[in-house]
Amino acid sequence: MRMSFPKPTLRLQLTRNSKKGGVTGLDFEAGSIAATEVEGSNGSTRVTASAIQVLEPGTFHEGEILDPDRLSAALKTLFAENKLSKHVRLGVGNQRVVVRTLRLPAIEDPKEMEAAVRFQAQEQMPMPLDQAVLEHQVVGGVPAEEGSVPQVDVVVVAARRDMVTSFVEPVQRAGLQPVGVDLSAFAMIRALADTGSVSSEPGERPAEAVLYCNVGDVTNLAVARGRSCLFTRVSQAGLEAMAERLAASRSLSAEHAAQWLSFVGLERPLAELDGDPEVVAEARAALEEGVSTLLDELRLSLDYYGAQEGALPVGRIVLSGPGSAIPGFAQRMEEDLGAAIAVSRPSGLEGFDEEAAARLTLSYGLALES
Repeated sequence: MRMSFPKPTLRLQLTRNSKKGGVTGLDFEAGSIAATEVEGSNGSTRVTASAIQVLEPGTFHEGEILDPDRLSAALKTLFAENKLSKHVRLGVGNQRVVVRTLRLPAIEDPKEMEAAVRFQAQEQMPMPLDQAVLEHQVVGGVPAEEGSVPQVDVVVVAARRDMVTSFVEPVQRAGLQPVGVDLSAFAMIRALADTGSVSSEPGERPAEAVLYCNVGDVTNLAVARGRSCLFTRVSQAGLEAMAERLAASRSLSAEHAAQWLSFVGLERPLAELDGDPEVVAEARAALEEGVSTLLDELRLSLDYYGAQEGALPVGRIVLSGPGSAIPGFAQRMEEDLGAAIAVSRPSGLEGFDEEAAARLTLSYGLALES
């Protein structure tokens, strides 16, 4: 999914024209902005700069911007203090983005395919399409059998136009030039596809899919075959909800609550942890409840995906994001789910410490070419 700026009409597109120089991926969460600049040449890419900027409480919540003025001010500070390219790509992941996979007859003419997608999307998308930005991509197909026509599987993305605009405007006011807006889930797949691929013969498409799970303030879930997204959704079962529970119960700031969650983790016995025993116990309870809720969401998502026509079996689960850096988090998920989970970091972020690489994963994927 891509949008090009500046244009009078916002339009999603899945590719963009090549541009010399670096592009900075920007990923927003309630407590911080993650920025990663990537430059590409001769088929290779490298990280040339990165930074994490603290956000004031009340600026960003559950994947949406609440205070655009504060966000603009934080972006100005971030780019003033760090040598980052002002050509930026933004990530979005919230309840006002809908992704569906449709099976349609194979249509060679692009305009006719676009018309067919839009016609079918009117029935599938829970939003008025005249108020949405719509894009699609063919991700697979079914060959023709005797007496039938070949069919294709098409991933369709619809995003509320006003929501997209709410991201673009404060970024432009900060003096930055948005060159694209992308789904955070697509960025996650790009960042981790090389590390999460299921084994297959060279040149062959994988026979199995990978479930990617990025646990940040919200949780981005995506099932992908190679770099093609087959299914994705955003869940509110993330670190923000866990921190909010702890903050409310112990009268802590959101920042301090998040720090307690990272410190307490799910690995060491409570008796071995320093600090107020009541805060430690409540932090552990918030994490345990959060993991349980997250796994419920993950199971529901897998069931929904598996019920789709032609769904590939999921052969691997890959965990990323700040939640994956919390001690014992991945192990607890693995134990309760009863399936192996691999914690992954993008190869381009090798050399970064665990917490930084986890936080920068989505911004790195956003900066990459699709």
